[in-house]
Amino acid sequence: MRLEIRNNGNSPYISIVENLSVEDPKTHKRVSRKKIVKAIGPVSRFDDHKPDFIQRVKDSYEAGAPIIPELLPYVKKDIEKEVYDIRLYEGTDDCVSHPKLIANLLLEKILSELDLDQLIRSYKNIYRHNFDVYGYFKALLFGRILNPASKIATVKQNEDYYTPIIKNSTDDYNVYEALDFIYEHRKALFNRIDTAMTEKYGRTTSYIYYDVTNFFFYSDIPDEDSDDEKGLRKVGVSKEERKLPIVQMGLLMDEQGIPISIEVFPGNTLDHLTLKSAFENSVNSIGDNNSRYIFVCDKGIGICGNPGFAVAKGNGYLSSKSVRKATKEEKKWILNQDGYTIVSENFKYKSRIVKKKYTTPEGNKIEATEKIVTYWSRFFYEREKAEKRSFYELLGKLIDSPNSFRVSKTQIALLKKFLKKTLIETDSGELIDSAKLKAQLDMDKLKKDYELMGYYSIITSETNMEDLTIIDTYKNLVQIEDEFRVMKSTLDTRPMWVRTKEHIIAHLTVCTIALQVIRLIQRQINIANSRSKQPKNLCSCGLPADRIQAALDKWTVEKIGEVYYRFGGIDDEDLKLILDSFGINIPKKLYKLAELKGMKTDIELLK
Repeated sequence: MRLEIRNNGNSPYISIVENLSVEDPKTHKRVSRKKIVKAIGPVSRFDDHKPDFIQRVKDSYEAGAPIIPELLPYVKKDIEKEVYDIRLYEGTDDCVSHPKLIANLLLEKILSELDLDQLIRSYKNIYRHNFDVYGYFKALLFGRILNPASKIATVKQNEDYYTPIIKNSTDDYNVYEALDFIYEHRKALFNRIDTAMTEKYGRTTSYIYYDVTNFFFYSDIPDEDSDDEKGLRKVGVSKEERKLPIVQMGLLMDEQGIPISIEVFPGNTLDHLTLKSAFENSVNSIGDNNSRYIFVCDKGIGICGNPGFAVAKGNGYLSSKSVRKATKEEKKWILNQDGYTIVSENFKYKSRIVKKKYTTPEGNKIEATEKIVTYWSRFFYEREKAEKRSFYELLGKLIDSPNSFRVSKTQIALLKKFLKKTLIETDSGELIDSAKLKAQLDMDKLKKDYELMGYYSIITSETNMEDLTIIDTYKNLVQIEDEFRVMKSTLDTRPMWVRTKEHIIAHLTVCTIALQVIRLIQRQINIANSRSKQPKNLCSCGLPADRIQAALDKWTVEKIGEVYYRFGGIDDEDLKLILDSFGINIPKKLYKLAELKGMKTDIELLK
């Protein structure tokens, strides 16, 4: 019996057939005839939508382990199995396990798809570097994804791979020259990735999401300014409330949730002052310079002249706006229930179009027609109510028993904006008499603050955009928070142990490219899962970054004897999901080195 896949009409059909020798009634000679033993079904019923499905069906059937269970009863029972002749001798290193990482097979394929291998090698030849630039780049990148460590420790991981990443490495400190190279060509790296993402994977940048975070150093001494430039490591407003020097990093993200590029600023730079430089240095140098985009940011960035900057350049903006810092007229409109579209008891929204005047960063006056969308969400209301519960409990105690309750400086800071300016308490010290404080409370302000809970406002230049589309577009900004979380946790981006401006920016560049690679792996998992008929309980990102890191770190090979290698970790559920998504099939057998290296050519990124 044998497997046959033939066209039945326009659809391939799988059957088990048997060749028989029968007598032709006309000629009375023995002739060969085909008998269908079992009609399995159309290929479309079993297709997992991964590359080369039909060929994999044939190969697995011949190997005696068919990927279609219905074929199992018909495989040959006497398939000859390879017997491995391996000799190990007592007292040799062969008796000790030495598993090596092999995830670089997949990671190198992704870099090749992004054309980074060609770019870096061409630059190495142009600038005549005398060390393995691409090898050091890969070592830094793979180390960040698999086992984040210091720069020298990462170079020493070179021997942890089944074949060394860095060729002919004689000086570990070449890694700092590699950082200089990455700094010098960081824009070219991001531009090449952007080109590949646009041409091969359909990247769209009609909306560009932007946000800022910062990273700290274990150093008490900030950088000093020179005549030529401002120091990078500065004491500023740390996102993690650390009293250490930090650097600011602005990250630009596309509509698919994949980083585009980064810009780095001194640690004491205010968030909103980073946008103009980030967009001029990054967005304007990638993709189609003539295309219009809409930048999406939060209220801390979409202030001052930034909307005017966007409009002056022919682009658009979409940003949140503080309801509590709104004018009296704006607050009155927000709280007026007329005009709201009530979707449910948990959500309502309304909008209006207004004229706004902005001053661009260059000082030019710009008038913009702006749409304001305001909505109320019970989710936001309950969250804000929970966050302010202790504050309102404090108010209740002050109002009920002012003579017996004393207030600390920290609590005064919370109450400050609700105090009447005409009744200022002049007593000094850590504690003040709460009886005096009660007379200062502006109950009207407190009432309005409470009434605004659960309301959210968004402003945009896109006056023709539907209200709900505006709201949904802004909500996608939350993905940038996950970018920062992955960088700070999984990729261990901070604290940073490099010191110079060039190496700091190069380090953040490597971490960002590592994040881009992880996002491409997650993209592949999601696409493969959507094409598969077998449902998988996956999160929206396919597989969280930390689980991808842990799974790839388990993917190992171990040399046995002089010739053979065997895989480790491939029974891990997360690793199997990743390998299946990339069409990486690993039959249970021993492999030779050439077979391992050849596996990379079979890996295909889904478009």
